[in-house]
Amino acid sequence: MNEFDEEIDELEEKELYEHFRLVVDKGQSMLRIDKFLMNRIENASRTKIQAAADAGSILVNEKPVKSSYKIKPLDVISIVMATPPKDTEVVPEDIPIDIVYEDDDLLLVNKKAGMVVHPGYNNARGTLVNALAFYLQDNPFMKEKNIRPGLVHRIDKNTSGLLIIAKNEVAMTNLAKQFFDHSIQRRYQALVWGDLKEDEGTISGYIGRSLRDRRIFQLSKDENKGKWSVTHYKVIERFQNATLIECRLETGRTHQIRVHLRSIGHPLFADDSYGGAEIVCGPPGSSFKHFIMNCFEIMPRQGLHAKSLGFNHPKTKSDFYFESDLPEDMQTVIERFRKYAHFHQEQE
Repeated sequence: MNEFDEEIDELEEKELYEHFRLVVDKGQSMLRIDKFLMNRIENASRTKIQAAADAGSILVNEKPVKSSYKIKPLDVISIVMATPPKDTEVVPEDIPIDIVYEDDDLLLVNKKAGMVVHPGYNNARGTLVNALAFYLQDNPFMKEKNIRPGLVHRIDKNTSGLLIIAKNEVAMTNLAKQFFDHSIQRRYQALVWGDLKEDEGTISGYIGRSLRDRRIFQLSKDENKGKWSVTHYKVIERFQNATLIECRLETGRTHQIRVHLRSIGHPLFADDSYGGAEIVCGPPGSSFKHFIMNCFEIMPRQGLHAKSLGFNHPKTKSDFYFESDLPEDMQTVIERFRKYAHFHQEQE
């Protein structure tokens, strides 16, 4: 496998939950649904299926059922489960992680930019999962041979911010269903090139891999060329040649915010995959170029931070909401844009 193929595999979308839909055969005899599903879903243990039922994730004819439910001919079964374990060993590593909150069922991590979330062909060590495998080494759920223990969602390597980690099967399945149902509240802050015309708006379309470069994604109006995606944005602050915005995700596709903002001509500042790592707009001359190059040096990654996360606790059913501060590199660049814009406004 060459380096290019490794990069593709590293970027490959990994669904952290799966939606199954099955129609029971006419000749099927009555059988407990957990036993029935064990024979239909690859790598699904009875424990995993029972956890899905406990979380209300197994529906028969659109109604939740218990694992003891006995199926009947022509029953329509749909199920949302965490991805089945894969026979891949994760090496525990003593890597510092910023834990925002923790209880018996979950923990929230504020991931630094530059840290890969889960191991891949090109990064078997040094990932968040390696760190979690060490931190939670006494947790039975983490000892399963799973390349993504506890991960319910992910953010890109060079995006900072909040991630939720499940610490047991029931929490994993419950949170996975919340993501599947789009009931999780996720808000990002993004520094983008240019001055957006509107104070708020919505970007939607089908996201799929670029045919010219498989490492990146593109937006299409053709439903056959990707998965449906929706991002709502709102302007927080304008800096003449850049804008700080809030993005609220309705769906969670790979590179979604990066692809969406590029599609409207406002790529993320310093995003080298989607056109933001070059001067997109601004006055001509060496002064502005020097200013931008200095900002690129301070923040050599896309200006994107997963700032807030809201969800329903899988055990207590209470509504939880967390926020994290912008990292220092992003704060510094924003402050420089703020001062630059203020200075030039006074000169006009």
